Amino acid sequence: MRDVQSGPAEVALRIDRVGVKNLSIPLTVRDRAKGRLHTVARVDLSVDLPARFKGTHMSRFLEALRDMDTTLDADSCKNLLLDLRDRLQAESSHLCFFFTYFLEQRAPVTGSAALMDYSCFLRGVLRNGEVSLMLGVEVPVMTVCPCSKAISREGAHSQRAMVRIEAQCLGMLWLEDLIAIAQESGSSPVYALLKREDEKFVTEAAFAAPTFVEDVVRGAASRLAAHPKVKGFRVEVESFESIHNHSAYACIDQMDEGTDAVHTNP
Repeated sequence: MRDVQSGPAEVALRIDRVGVKNLSIPLTVRDRAKGRLHTVARVDLSVDLPARFKGTHMSRFLEALRDMDTTLDADSCKNLLLDLRDRLQAESSHLCFFFTYFLEQRAPVTGSAALMDYSCFLRGVLRNGEVSLMLGVEVPVMTVCPCSKAISREGAHSQRAMVRIEAQCLGMLWLEDLIAIAQESGSSPVYALLKREDEKFVTEAAFAAPTFVEDVVRGAASRLAAHPKVKGFRVEVESFESIHNHSAYACIDQMDEGTDAVHTNP
């Protein structure tokens, strides 16, 4: 049958990225405590398209994903990127897996256990024969305003903030490490389950460690810079202010030049 996609393009321009988005597949991710965790991922796959081709072969993306090892790690991502490049006669290939990661968390006093869910992604790029991997996670934390605490006779305003980390991996990088970095940078972690004793502890601990959004982003950035498995990183913090009709925001970007941001919202 005639292969229209491989024919000449009417406008002979190279396309940077062409592919498929919003595929859904079941897979497993590595859990440091339990070994493996089953989840569902939303997947985006793309390659570059040389100017000589009219179109790409969309079915080949699905075939490559079908043949992928369903354990999401550095090896499976590298193999998928190579497979995409070869199947589609491309020079570069791209992938991104968006998934939910569940981590058991224990309350600080009673030890009550519950699952916290975190929005995560793993992105890979194959370019000039080299593979680059990026691991990302969004972690909620609690912040107490230092200024409000300093000027108020009683109390201070507090709120939830979201710490968004993207880290270029050097070898195996655990999601648990990134989650811990985010939690340690706020006034307090956010918990799924708290009893009265836990709530008292969390409230008092948070008020003893007030943080501006600037403090959170600097704390996370310094911890990431010291991590031996992190090559480059981008940290964003958005504080959903409780007494203002806006959010406070800060970002530190120490990513390699040419590295694009990943947008986790569909």
